Amino acid sequence: MRILWLCNIMLPFVAKHLGMEASNKEGWLTGLSTAILERQRENEIELGIAFPVSSEQKEHKFSVPFGKVEVACYGFVEHTDRPEIYDRQIEDRLADILEDFKPDVVHCFGTEYPHTLAMTKSFDKPERTLIGIQGLCAVYADAYMADLPERVQRRVTLRDFLKRDSLPMQRDKFIQRGWHEIQAVQNTGHVTGRTPWDRKFSAQWNPDAAYHFMNETLRGNFYEGQWDRKACKPYSIFLSQGDYPIKGLHFMLLALPSILEKYPKAKVYVAGNNIVKHASVIERMKLSSYGKYLFELIRQNELEDRIVFLGRLDAETMKKQYLKSHLFVCPSSIENSPNSVGEAMILGMPVIAANVGGIQGILTDKKDGILYEGYEGRWKMRMAEYETGRKTEYKTGVWENGRAMAQADALADAVCSMWADEGKQAQYCQSARIHARQTHDRLKNYQRLVEIYREIVQ
Repeated sequence: MRILWLCNIMLPFVAKHLGMEASNKEGWLTGLSTAILERQRENEIELGIAFPVSSEQKEHKFSVPFGKVEVACYGFVEHTDRPEIYDRQIEDRLADILEDFKPDVVHCFGTEYPHTLAMTKSFDKPERTLIGIQGLCAVYADAYMADLPERVQRRVTLRDFLKRDSLPMQRDKFIQRGWHEIQAVQNTGHVTGRTPWDRKFSAQWNPDAAYHFMNETLRGNFYEGQWDRKACKPYSIFLSQGDYPIKGLHFMLLALPSILEKYPKAKVYVAGNNIVKHASVIERMKLSSYGKYLFELIRQNELEDRIVFLGRLDAETMKKQYLKSHLFVCPSSIENSPNSVGEAMILGMPVIAANVGGIQGILTDKKDGILYEGYEGRWKMRMAEYETGRKTEYKTGVWENGRAMAQADALADAVCSMWADEGKQAQYCQSARIHARQTHDRLKNYQRLVEIYREIVQ
């Protein structure tokens, strides 16, 4: 079988061969590609890989060695920094790649970039087209503002104005990407997903497409090592990302004052871009409305010594941060099945997540960890309580939106509950590790993918 992968990034083994910096995104693709290429003789798969490159890198075809295998790789120019824009020229670029590789199956990973839609138009065999659902921009757009105060949503900072990137504009970009995504799913004959949540939406968009369940494989280094309560920093909380509203860092900041009342040593560590830098005039000019809001929450609640922004971390450094943290929290307003939760679970560490999207498909509440009611959840039941005077318990600024505070309180309750019972915490960790090793079993996931390919070509 000749299988052409359409990826969002240049895979690390390709970047290394070209002497280029490898992306830390989509690390699970490395594990999956390794499994296929190491077993190429037994699975009878000839793999080709296409991915976007910048105009400076230019389009090209080249062969990359992987052990004893030569992998056909194709770079095509796409402006991935503007994924809301559909460039029809990509259809021609992909058509050239299809003509050269002549695949039996095209497998598109993710729906969030326009090249997936372009591929479904260029490859005129929907019965041989497979789209793997990761996130769903069309659905994420509805949760993009994540209960931010109206003034924050409307505010346009200098950075937002110059970049034409205010919060409403960011949401509009998700909406546009969502339209492309829905069209791509409507054009395909096959979809892979991993949660009842993504199955529901793919069926709504294309009831005729065959849905193939397949779990994801994590980055390779996370299959080794195990969290140890004695080796972690007590009362440290780790978030894998927080640079845009969907990731819910503001919920964590709103919850922290309540957590500190019971656990005054609590401290939050956040990986990824630091969007609250403000030490210089230039840095303050670069603040987005969301970054400014986070900064306001930190300053108003005197949390400067309680928040540490770690910057971008490679896979190994990220793993080390998991292992030395006392708790992993995913406070997102929407997710499908975030790999960060799976990584924390497979390491056997305590995990708390908002019960949104498809998360309950990978983490069982009160067994593997704690799920709290997130976006459009608990706030509906508790709004009356907040509107009758509890707002005075917090310092200025945080009570502009009672719905966000309802989620923050639910998050704070979950954190305090997790730390209050070490025996229960240990049970969660053991169960989570077992569950994640089943969900993210590399061999089973590889075998399932090969099975899907064979079902398609029959």
